[in-house]
Amino acid sequence: MTIPPATMHRAAPLDACPKNMTYGPCGGVNPDGSCEAHPDPCVFLQRELPIRWPDAATTPVPAPTAAATEVADILARRALVMTGFPARPMVADDVSRVAEVLAPHTDAALSGDAATSRTQFPPSYRGHLMTAAGMRAWIGVNARDRNRVALEGELAALRHAGVAGVHCVTGDHTETGDRPDAAPVFDLEATTILPRARAHGLLPSFAESPAAPPHRLRGPRVAEKQRAGGRLCLTQYCGGVDEVAAFIERCRGAGATAPVLPGVPVIVDDDGAALLASFHAALLPPGYAERLRTARDMRSEGIRLAIEYGSALLEIPGVAGVVVAGGARRGDEIAYARVLATIARELGGGA
Repeated sequence: MTIPPATMHRAAPLDACPKNMTYGPCGGVNPDGSCEAHPDPCVFLQRELPIRWPDAATTPVPAPTAAATEVADILARRALVMTGFPARPMVADDVSRVAEVLAPHTDAALSGDAATSRTQFPPSYRGHLMTAAGMRAWIGVNARDRNRVALEGELAALRHAGVAGVHCVTGDHTETGDRPDAAPVFDLEATTILPRARAHGLLPSFAESPAAPPHRLRGPRVAEKQRAGGRLCLTQYCGGVDEVAAFIERCRGAGATAPVLPGVPVIVDDDGAALLASFHAALLPPGYAERLRTARDMRSEGIRLAIEYGSALLEIPGVAGVVVAGGARRGDEIAYARVLATIARELGGGA
């Protein structure tokens, strides 16, 4: 495995960015332009954006994993329906139980790192467990918890585990989660993890937050992440159908061709609503919260809303699929997996 030359250097981070980022801004910019980690303005909002990814020589990459090839085949013929993977952290037996529920109805399952910075199995071990349980695993890796040496080891292990894809994110700062005692690393960031994932023959996705400032430059930022090696864009919840369509137009206008998979929020109880409220730059569709709040049966209404919204998203030109996810109440993980499976099936997943 050869890492492309452009990824070997340590680019100078922007002074005062608490995540040591060079290719910001991240998705944690608050509506007033302040940083997620402290009340000061995001330092990138004073820069000429987007920050350009340097051109680099094309480096051959290994053949994709079998699961990645299957995902590419699905994308070539229909929308891809991805779900979250609500297994309890650090409970290996949960993986097979959740996989049994989800595998028949979803095309891939995303297991990432929650904004609360919770402790859980390393990405490669989660990928191994999920793949062994029959899931196409899409595993999140972040720059918050590991330096580049450890991340490159995780990417090599994810390749060996045969995962379908890897979701590359910078990560929420530890100051915003439930582990402020942990020192943040941020040796790399999402943009600089992407070419490393590609060098391992992995199918890398990246996140974007269309509702976070600066809104008009989020599309060009997608184009730069694609140039760095990203192959799919998974969005944070960003409002109604019109907002998603406008974001895709900005992406295409900037030259980005990466498939876009908007998020479909699945809220079936008060705990899930509280978790979603903690996400930076997450914006529910108009009327979503009110319908949930006034519903006699929040779980049934949450399922109806997700199917309704997901179906509308799939009608938008340029939407290549959806990511159906949210948060499960502790102890309710299997029931929540059944909810995700129901929604995914109705949106065409697993077919």
